[in-house]
Amino acid sequence: MKNMKRYRSLMLFLLMLAGLTAKTAPYEEVKGIAARRFPWLTKALAFKLIPAADGNEVFELSSVKGKVVVAASTANAAAEGLNWYLKYYCHRSMSHFGDNLSAPDSGKLSEVKNKVRVVSPYPYRYALNYCTISYSMSFYTWKDWERELDWMALNGVNLMLAPVGMEAVWQNTLRKLGYTEKEITDFVAGPAFGAWWLMGNLQGWGGPVSQATIDQQVVLQQKIIKRMKQLGMEPVMHGFYGMIPSNLKDKQAIKVIDQGLWAGGFKRPDFLLPEDPYFDKIANIYYSEMKKLYGADLHFFGGDPFHEGGSSKGADLAASGKHIQQVMQQNYSAATWVLQGWQQNPADALLAGLNKDKTLVIELFGENTNNWEKRHGYENTPFVWSNVSNFGEKNGIYGKLQRFADEVYRAKNSAYGPFLKGIGIIPEGIYNNPVAYDLMLELGWHQDHLDLKNWIGGYTSYRFGKRSSNMDKAWALFLETAYSSPEVSQEGPSESIFCARPAMDIRSVSSWGTRKRNYDVAKFEEGVRMFVAAGKEFEGLETYRTDRIDFLRQLQANRADKVYASMMAAIKTKNLQEFKSSSAKFKHLILQQDSLLSTSKYFSVNSWLQQSLDFATSKSDKENALLNAKTQIIFWGPDNNPKTDLHDYAHKEWSGLLSTIYLARWEAFINWQIGVMSSKNTPEPDYFKMEKEWVKRKDLYPAKALTNTELDGLIKRMIVEE
Repeated sequence: MKNMKRYRSLMLFLLMLAGLTAKTAPYEEVKGIAARRFPWLTKALAFKLIPAADGNEVFELSSVKGKVVVAASTANAAAEGLNWYLKYYCHRSMSHFGDNLSAPDSGKLSEVKNKVRVVSPYPYRYALNYCTISYSMSFYTWKDWERELDWMALNGVNLMLAPVGMEAVWQNTLRKLGYTEKEITDFVAGPAFGAWWLMGNLQGWGGPVSQATIDQQVVLQQKIIKRMKQLGMEPVMHGFYGMIPSNLKDKQAIKVIDQGLWAGGFKRPDFLLPEDPYFDKIANIYYSEMKKLYGADLHFFGGDPFHEGGSSKGADLAASGKHIQQVMQQNYSAATWVLQGWQQNPADALLAGLNKDKTLVIELFGENTNNWEKRHGYENTPFVWSNVSNFGEKNGIYGKLQRFADEVYRAKNSAYGPFLKGIGIIPEGIYNNPVAYDLMLELGWHQDHLDLKNWIGGYTSYRFGKRSSNMDKAWALFLETAYSSPEVSQEGPSESIFCARPAMDIRSVSSWGTRKRNYDVAKFEEGVRMFVAAGKEFEGLETYRTDRIDFLRQLQANRADKVYASMMAAIKTKNLQEFKSSSAKFKHLILQQDSLLSTSKYFSVNSWLQQSLDFATSKSDKENALLNAKTQIIFWGPDNNPKTDLHDYAHKEWSGLLSTIYLARWEAFINWQIGVMSSKNTPEPDYFKMEKEWVKRKDLYPAKALTNTELDGLIKRMIVEE
C-alpha cells in the first residue's frame, strides 16, 4: 500500500513537472534568440508564464533582484517583450539593414523601475508577400532563415507566409498523376521566380530545378516550420486552389479556364474548375503529400485564384470558393484560407461562398488604398491591414509613416473595426527602410493612436544607441520629405534614373513605378547634411554607416534627375556641347554612386550573386542559380521579348550594376545621341541584347573597398557637389 502511495506521489510529481516543462519550454527558444544575437543579456533574463488578457496576447517587463523578467502569455509575446526591453531600455536593435547589438557601454543593464504591461489588440501580426520569398529570400539557407525568424519573433510576428519547399509537394503530386520527371521540371519555376509560379502567373521560368535543390528545400522548410512553432508563430502554407499545369488538359478530359498570358508574355497555368471531379483528386493528393513532408499541424493556407488579371469567365465564384475551402478543410480540419486583398481580388462573389470564420484577407496596399472601407470590411470578412511600401526590392527612401499610424487607428475604430484582426508588413523586398517595418509591426501592440514624432525619437535611440541634436533635426526633415504621407498613389519608392533603360523623357524605370519625387528634395538634402554631420558620434555603428550610405545614395539619385533633364534639353535644342558636358557629369555621378555603394554589403550586387552560388551545391545548380539571380534584377523575363513589361522591374541601385550594365547602357545612349547630333548614321543601341549578354556572364563584380580616408573624402565631395 505504501509503495502504491509512493508510486502515485511520484507519478503526480512527474505529471506536474511535465506540465511545467510544457509551459516553459517555448520560452527557452526565445532565450535562444538572445543567445544567438545579444548573448550579453542571456544570463540576466528570466521568463514567466502569465494568462492572456481577455484572450489577447500580453507581455510584462520588470526587474527583480538584478534579473530582467519577461512575463508573457505566449512565446511570441515573450519575444516581443524581450525586444521591447532591448529597444527601449538597452537602446539596441536588430534589422535587415544593419544591427546595433553590442553590450551597453556602461556594462550595466537598465532597470525596469515600473512594471510595463503591453497587450496586443489583435490576434495576428502578419508578415511577408509571396514576392518577398523571391526578391529577398530566393537563396536563403538555414543560417539566413534562422536570422529571419529571430527578427520576426522579436517584432511580434505570429503569422508568416512560408511557402518554401512547395516544389516537392508538386513533384510528388504530379508523379501520382502520371507526369514524367521532365514534365514536372518543365512546370516548376527556378529559385528566383517561385513566388510567381505559386501565384499562378507563370510556369517553368528559371528552371529546370534539380532533385538536389528540391530535396534541399524540403529539409529547409521542415526546419523553418519547427522553429516557427517553437517561437509561437504560425506558417501560412500554400494551398491548392485550382492551379494546374497548362498541359494537364491534354492528358485528362477536365474542365479548365485558360488563364492566358501574364505580364511580359508568360503562359500562365490553367485553373481547374472545382466542380470537376478531378479537382478533389488532385487536391487530396496535394494535401496528402504536404502532410507527409510537413505534418498535419498546419492551420493557414494561402493561394489566390485569378490573381492579377486571371480569367474567371465561366466560373461560379461563390461555388468555386466554397469548394476550394471545403476540400482544404477536409484535409486540414482547422484550416483558415488566407487571401490577398490586391487589385480586385478576392472578388465579392468568391467571398460570398466562404466560411468567414475560417477566412482571412490580407489588405496589401494600405499605404495607398482603403479597400477595407470601400469593400465594407471585405464583406464582413476578418482582415489584416498591411502596407507593401516596396516593389521589386528597389532602392529608395520611402514609407508613408504617418499614414500607417493614422489608417490603422482609423480602421480599428471604424464600423469595420470588429473585422480588423491584425497588422502586417507585405513588402515585395524587405532589405530597405527598416523604420517602416519596425513602425508597422509595433503598431500591432498599440491600443491608442501612436504619436509618430515621439516614436521616431525612440526609434533613433535604439537604432543608433542614443539621440543627438543633429540626428533629431535630420529625422524631423525626413518625416517632412521622403517619409511623409502625401495623398498620391505610387508603387514603392521613387526610382533612380541611373537604373533606367535609356530613352527620352523617362517617366519611370519600371513599368508601374515613378520617377517623380513627391517631396521637397532641397529639404531632404538638408536632412542628409544633418545626418552626415552627426557622424563623429555614430560612425562606429553599422546601422549609422548603412543609413548614411542610403541617404547619400538617395541624395545622389535626386541630383541625377536634374542632370538627366539637362541632357534631354540639350538633345531637343541640338546643343552638342551642352549634351557632352551634361552627359559627362551624368557618368561621373554614376561612378561616384558606385564607389559609395561598394563600401556596404547591403548595396552590392556581389552579395546577391554570391548568395545564389552559396545556395546551390552542384556546378550545374550554381550556374542556374546565378543565371536566376542575374535575370531577375535585369530584364526579369521572358528572354524573347525585348519590350517585356517586367524589364528593370527589380532593378537595384547597387555597386557592380551601376559601373557595368547601367553605365554601359547610358554610354551607348550617349554615343548614339552624339552620333545623331553630329549627322552620323549611328544606329540606336540594342539594350535588350546588352542586358542578355550581361546576364550570361559569370562575373560576380566584387566590391572595391575604399579606405576610411577615401570614403570620408567621397562623402565630403558628395555633400558639397551640385
